[in-house]
Amino acid sequence: MDVEKDPLLQCLVLLTEQNNRPRSAQVLTEGLPLDDGRLTPKLFLRAAARGGFAAKLAQRRLDEISNLLLPAVLLLENEKACILQRLDVDKGEAEVLQPESGGVARLSIEQLEQAYTGHILFLRPEYQFGDSNSRALNDRDGHWFWGTLWRSARIYRDVLLASVLINLFVLANPLFVMNVYDRVVPNHAVETLWVLAIGVLVVYLFDFGLKMLRAYFIEVAGKKSDVLLSARLFEKVMGLRYDAMPSSVGAFASNLREFESIRNFLSSTTNTVLIDIPFMLLFLVVISLIGGPLVVVPALAIPAILIYALAVRPSLRRAIERTFSSTAQKNGTLIESLTAMETLKTQRAASPMQARWEEAVGYIARWGLRSRMLSSSVVSFAGLVQQLASVLLVIGGVYMIMEQDLSMGGLIACVILSGRAIAPLGQVASLVANYEQSLKALKTLDEIMALPDEHEAERRYLHRPELKGGIDFQAVDFTYPNTEYGALKGISFRIQPGEKVALIGRIGSGKSSIQKLLLGLYKPSEGAISVDGIDLNQIDPSDLRRSVGYVPQDVMLFAGSVRDNITIGLPKASDAQILQAARLAGVETFVNQHPLGFDMPVGERGGALSGGQRQAVALARAMLHDPSILVLDEPSNSMDNASEDYLRRQLKDFAKQKTLLMVTHKMSLLDLVDRLIVIDGGRVVADGPKDSVLEALKQGRLQVRR
Repeated sequence: MDVEKDPLLQCLVLLTEQNNRPRSAQVLTEGLPLDDGRLTPKLFLRAAARGGFAAKLAQRRLDEISNLLLPAVLLLENEKACILQRLDVDKGEAEVLQPESGGVARLSIEQLEQAYTGHILFLRPEYQFGDSNSRALNDRDGHWFWGTLWRSARIYRDVLLASVLINLFVLANPLFVMNVYDRVVPNHAVETLWVLAIGVLVVYLFDFGLKMLRAYFIEVAGKKSDVLLSARLFEKVMGLRYDAMPSSVGAFASNLREFESIRNFLSSTTNTVLIDIPFMLLFLVVISLIGGPLVVVPALAIPAILIYALAVRPSLRRAIERTFSSTAQKNGTLIESLTAMETLKTQRAASPMQARWEEAVGYIARWGLRSRMLSSSVVSFAGLVQQLASVLLVIGGVYMIMEQDLSMGGLIACVILSGRAIAPLGQVASLVANYEQSLKALKTLDEIMALPDEHEAERRYLHRPELKGGIDFQAVDFTYPNTEYGALKGISFRIQPGEKVALIGRIGSGKSSIQKLLLGLYKPSEGAISVDGIDLNQIDPSDLRRSVGYVPQDVMLFAGSVRDNITIGLPKASDAQILQAARLAGVETFVNQHPLGFDMPVGERGGALSGGQRQAVALARAMLHDPSILVLDEPSNSMDNASEDYLRRQLKDFAKQKTLLMVTHKMSLLDLVDRLIVIDGGRVVADGPKDSVLEALKQGRLQVRR
């Protein structure tokens, strides 16, 4: 990452150093959607949180800034920035820290104002609690979901106000009808009719405008929350500890996609129903004022519908949960089938997958039918109750009219108001179904948000901008998650900076597990791992991996060009860097033969390239940022002899000053190393100079002393 071209990032790095909590640029920006490789003011707020700051973007004149709020970052013209350290308005001087030089300069306020855009970033160091529980309780953002919704509290306040007025306007229609029947018709008061008609027309126009505004506000709040929650959710997924990742990628993706149901619940018309339900009490009060005892009919109808809906809810919840789980299973089957289509076809394994798919689909159909029938029953019951209520109101109203306790217009108004009071309950079924679906999705996403982060918030990492490459494993035991058999047992060895070491052994002996532990993808069950004498738990994973070039045994490429895949971890790499990495890895040999060159498409998962070509791209990707540690897992197992020989010669020169830890079964690549560690059954059975270990293995001895 070219920090020098990003003044905002430079300022933030300097501020972390000033506050005795230094962070590297990589740590501060890891996973953020940078704009052309740079921080924007909005992204600065998120990066500052990673550095232990609460940040706020504001608009201030220089003479309005208090020294109590300094240091702060000033946004300057031409996308520049500086740190304002002190301001002396009386003397007309300002003390600024320039990120380009790292030095302090004194400027006149007039000079600074010429470059100042009027926007400033205030920062406040967050208090460091001693334990994670205290931190969680004092998180300024609160719950990841409800805290985000609270940011739209003002919009929802306006929605509530609009709903109050809309429900008050509902009274216009029955009152208009009542007055027409009771006053206009008997007295032939045509002038009064037109006055009432104009008045109710004005109310309807206001009602239309308010409904449109309410719908707009709900959509705006939903969109705002959707953007913030989606970003936070994906950032959480990207920051998960590798050993905490769910075993089924398809089911995990399905659970993440259930966020759509929460978003729909927030922005759909069910929200307006939810808001309108409390106003049923208002309509009941008006009915009691007009029709007196007739209010008993809707007053009994409303709880009858609610009781039925609540009685159905447990069965509906169970049906939705079963559908939810089976949908995740179905999606897992789909993802597995699509990613392993070649294997399914060549191994004639389509039948078992088809059976799994049809079983999941049948299960979903059965429980989906049950949930839809339960929802429909609530709608039908609400319609039945509403019809019965109308009939009972008319019957009761006729008796009251005969007793001259109610007018004809009053009866019609009561029927209209009763229908309006009960109408929202007709949609309570969809509301309950959406609520249960959203609640289940929220619980699932809560479980995901509770998974451990790779960057532990309560841990204060040691700032390591560069690593020399010393590696030390001390009595390390390791067992993969959800397994009982230990992959590593008491592994101990030490590698000096610049040393070249190969791990050899049988398939499944634990060689790749050692490399994954070194990369921080997993944590040891027992023992300790240190790099340059520092425990791996004390080094930020971003700092660690910036210094490690890793090539896995199973190479994964992303849809795009060869250039995109080489620069995926360093998108602002120069052409010279790309060319050098491509030459070292042997990518040039096939790129130069393609008319598109480095823009040659690799296909999804690298399907347009051969296995050897994919390995070459992965090697170039690892070499691009010139790491101090190279971790290679079978780097040439898919290459032909000529490509492997070329790679061996290039690696020998490239890794001269670097630590090399390589897993290989090929004798030709052992020319790159001076030392062999033999792993068998998760244990070190031999460790020593290459020639001595090879001779010992040849003679059948199990262990070699150095």
